[in-house]
Amino acid sequence: PFFVNRGGLPVDEPTWERMWRHVGRIHPEGERVAQRIRGAADLPKIPIPSVPVFQPSTPIPERLEAVQHYIRELQYNHTGTQFFEIKKSRPLTGLMDLAKEMTKEALPIKCLEAVILGIYLTNNMTTLDRFPISFKTHFSGNYFRHIVLGVNFGGRYGALGISRREELMYKAPVFRTLSELIFDFEEAYRRCWHTLKKVKLGHCVSHDPHSVEQIEWKRSVLDLDKLTREDFRKELERHARDMRLKIGKGTGPPSPTKDRKKDVSSPQRGQASPHRRNSRGDRRPSGEKKPADSKAMPDLNGYQIRV
Repeated sequence: PFFVNRGGLPVDEPTWERMWRHVGRIHPEGERVAQRIRGAADLPKIPIPSVPVFQPSTPIPERLEAVQHYIRELQYNHTGTQFFEIKKSRPLTGLMDLAKEMTKEALPIKCLEAVILGIYLTNNMTTLDRFPISFKTHFSGNYFRHIVLGVNFGGRYGALGISRREELMYKAPVFRTLSELIFDFEEAYRRCWHTLKKVKLGHCVSHDPHSVEQIEWKRSVLDLDKLTREDFRKELERHARDMRLKIGKGTGPPSPTKDRKKDVSSPQRGQASPHRRNSRGDRRPSGEKKPADSKAMPDLNGYQIRV
């Protein structure tokens, strides 16, 4: 049943409330049915997929296949109920906590959840670049949206993700350019009778699971109705070049957590100057100096700044 996790353990209360509200809309005794199934002792146990663990010598392509296999074992969520609430504006550390919860609950997921899970499971692959790729397509008078996690290893592009369609999720890192990867997705959509309308490309995601940065979801927004085929290819390669330059020069925004630690250990900071001394209200006009008062200075021996 979709409202118990694969290990037969109770799901957190907010998730249960969301499930019951959904069931209640389509079944008059939804909550009672959920409780009856939840308390049943004769239900078969559903195996929980194991989170992949790698040896240091395992090649990156094999690791990506194992990560994709794990995502696929969770299965696509066809229930219509969103089990995990993902806000794109959350910092990376919060999204990684949510990904850890996904591995514990082992519930079916959708494409955005698969992207967050893919980032979480590839954080230790520091030679792998990860960036989000979003698609907007048109079919039978309706628009559809999909997202995957683009990857780049050794100059070869691929993707991780989940979809109702086999050809719209995993791509092995064999594509020489980013445009080849996107064109392969476009052809897959064409075989599903979808017309690709827009592609949104984000920048590379930090490998620091404790970073408070936000994921940059749409650095480049490419409207295919306004671009020729050649211009579309050029824009894709320009984005790929920008990502390489950002990684090569290290010009991307550093993790605020790292900046904070760096400031604490900086020798230029006053020996007895806590963090709050730098607040805007405590700043003095240029040229005004506070006279040193040895009596007013507290004894800070053993004082520790909590970071």
